[in-house]
Amino acid sequence: MAASLFAGFGTKALGKTAVPTLPGGALPPGLPQPSETIDLWPLGAPGAPARSLIETVQERSTDSLVTDRAVFGISKPRMAVFRPDRPNGAAVLIKPGGGYRWVVVDKEGYEMGRWLAARGFTAFVLFYRLPGEGWAAGSDVSLSDAQRAMRLIRRNARSLAVDPERVSAMGFSAGGHLCADLATRFAVKTYDAVDQADGLSAKPHSAAPIYPVISMSAPDAHPGSRELLVGKAASAAVETAHSPHRNVPGDAPPFFLLHAEDDDAVPVNNTLMLRAALKDKGVRVETHLFEFGGHGFGLRKAIGKPVEVWPELWRAWARTTGLAL
Repeated sequence: MAASLFAGFGTKALGKTAVPTLPGGALPPGLPQPSETIDLWPLGAPGAPARSLIETVQERSTDSLVTDRAVFGISKPRMAVFRPDRPNGAAVLIKPGGGYRWVVVDKEGYEMGRWLAARGFTAFVLFYRLPGEGWAAGSDVSLSDAQRAMRLIRRNARSLAVDPERVSAMGFSAGGHLCADLATRFAVKTYDAVDQADGLSAKPHSAAPIYPVISMSAPDAHPGSRELLVGKAASAAVETAHSPHRNVPGDAPPFFLLHAEDDDAVPVNNTLMLRAALKDKGVRVETHLFEFGGHGFGLRKAIGKPVEVWPELWRAWARTTGLAL
């Protein structure tokens, strides 16, 4: 089932673009939906494609009690905000996966946002533009949105009740690639400044790429993500430019890495190569490998398996970095 999303939805604070809904379809009870969004680009996202995009959501779940929405055609990139009742001052920018084909906002976005908010973190789920949809920034378009999002959170830290020095990043699968890309290429200029926020750092306090796509080279590259990000005929130089393990700076933030060894979509070697590169640069990194878990487990598919402990492992690690006090 697919439906166009409506723009012009009035929300409080900084946002104005609607969060995904399915017109005519009731959302499951007991799953809080974000009512607050923050648009990234006040004058519109730069480098728009010649042909206008129609933002579309597809509901992939067959269970009436659980949503699994995938969004594509995103022309108004934004953050959906999950505010805790008692903020601990820390923030996490979440990048859902979707193979750079779409953004999987429930399974790898909203569910984690609710989990974090329940524990005092202010969570921001990023609706980022997709590189295969004709944007002028091409392979860097998703990174542009991630950089801009980090800067906006810092610019508006007071109204968001967060410490601008404690803004972390987390991502899943292709969103894990975007997370690692941000944490290694935070200083790379991918767009022209539009306001004072762009004078702030895009470097996350810490980064947690979860079962991430990392390499853009065979045999470890995820074929779908690679094709949409850099193209089938990408040169070795382009592959290198978009493989985070090949771009780790000495001042990269601490990393938390997690992967299941039976992942049949994104080989575990992606995480191992990133770990080796971080170690080589002397960057703090904690790594957790699980025998079973597959790919895309997030929270819901981890239940009942040893890998279900991963969020608490991340939370304990976050305390050692000063993110969670």
